[in-house]
Amino acid sequence: MRIPLGYALTAALLLTSSCSRDEKPAPAATTATPATTPTTAKAPTPATPAPPKEVVFIKEELDQMVAPVALYPDSLLAQVLMASTYPGDVADAAAWAKAHPDAKGDDAVQQVASQPWDPSVQSLVAFPQALATLGQDPAWVQRLGDAFLAQPDDVMDAVQRLRRQAQTAGNLKSNEFQKVTEQPAPAAAAPAMGGVESAPATETIIIEPSNPETVYVPSYDPTTTYGNWAYPSYPPTYYPPPPNYYPLGGALATGLMFGVGVAAIDSLWGDTDWDNGDIDIDVDNYNSINSNRQIDRSQNTFQHNAANRDGVPYRDRGNRELNNRRLEGADSRTEFRGEDANRARSREQARASMEKRGVETPARTNQEARDRAQAASRDRAQAGSRDQARDRAQAVSRDRAQAGGRDQARDRAQASTQRQPQRSAQNRQQGAPKHRQSQSNTKARSAARNQQQAQARKAPKNNAFQGASRPQQSRASAQRGQNSQASAQRSHSSRSAGKPAQRQSRPPQQRQHAQRR
Repeated sequence: MRIPLGYALTAALLLTSSCSRDEKPAPAATTATPATTPTTAKAPTPATPAPPKEVVFIKEELDQMVAPVALYPDSLLAQVLMASTYPGDVADAAAWAKAHPDAKGDDAVQQVASQPWDPSVQSLVAFPQALATLGQDPAWVQRLGDAFLAQPDDVMDAVQRLRRQAQTAGNLKSNEFQKVTEQPAPAAAAPAMGGVESAPATETIIIEPSNPETVYVPSYDPTTTYGNWAYPSYPPTYYPPPPNYYPLGGALATGLMFGVGVAAIDSLWGDTDWDNGDIDIDVDNYNSINSNRQIDRSQNTFQHNAANRDGVPYRDRGNRELNNRRLEGADSRTEFRGEDANRARSREQARASMEKRGVETPARTNQEARDRAQAASRDRAQAGSRDQARDRAQAVSRDRAQAGGRDQARDRAQASTQRQPQRSAQNRQQGAPKHRQSQSNTKARSAARNQQQAQARKAPKNNAFQGASRPQQSRASAQRGQNSQASAQRSHSSRSAGKPAQRQSRPPQQRQHAQRR
């Protein structure tokens, strides 16, 4: 029997459907998920490890840099560390304080409120003694600020290290000007990779004004105040203060000299945070003294403002990468600072007034301040070289003059020695005829004297006793006398004419002597 094809297909479909109802259907392969395969989820991105800390300055250099200011009160030290990160502004503020020697305290800060300086620099105008120290070496100020930006913890450790040395040397004590206390130091944390290692301190030394409303800025010689300096290759520098800030009446207490106190209440709005190696900001004091630059309470720690650095390069790589990026809205930075034509005109008028008074005008930029500092250093070096050259030239001239005098004296002595034999020979030659003539004269006089003596001996002598020795001659003489007398008594007529008698008037010997004369 033949079955139609349609019926055969229908029967096959019915058989298949019945079999599928009896068996459990298997899960579809396309929707199945293996049991061993975990659900895929996006893993959190691992945090990028912080780069190793860059050591810009070693321990010896840090102690050398902070030595001139380590004994300042904590609040003033905080202002100095913040301001040192703006070295150009510090140089301008130091010039302003020099031109206004009577300005100090909160009033001085109000006077510079319009200056385009960072508020931390403006606050230092209240303390002209501190600015006088900072203004003597702009290069040191820049290094100190670079150290605080790159290694704040190491800078804080260096300050505490030097304070302990001054305390050990007996030069850091409480007095009527300052109060020195100690508090337990926080637990020493492991030093950051690349940081400066130092022995952990158990105590933190705090320096505060004895009177919270009056601040005394100490002046001291860091080469002696800290005792024996441990690093001869890195000696600290002493910046002598101007005498007008520390008159003769200033007190000298245990190696520190204190001048006139400064009444400052709102100018000190920063304080050191020794536990965290940072600087805390008193927002109330800040807003009170900086009426045109208000901040909110969330800004209670120091944040460096690269816009106020005026292009001074950073020393460490981290700050270069962080602060040299061009921020959003950098084109309007001038307006943010409050710069306008009126302020620029006022600034130029102030500069002109300073020039009329003979005061050097402050640098317009940090680059100009650096150039001035470098020029001053070169001038001092050249002046020292000129002084040394002049001293050497004078010494050489003196040596030459002395050598010339010795040579002339030696030449005169030699010439005198050579002339003496010649003079002696000439004197002998010239004196020989005179000597012979003198000898001849002496001989002639001696001969004449001997001859006179001989003639005197031969001449008759008037001797009364001569007749006694020769009686005949005496009788003959007496007879002649009698005959002569008798002849004289005769009359003239009885006299015989005879020849006149002639006899010599003087003895022959006396006549010969007269002829010789």
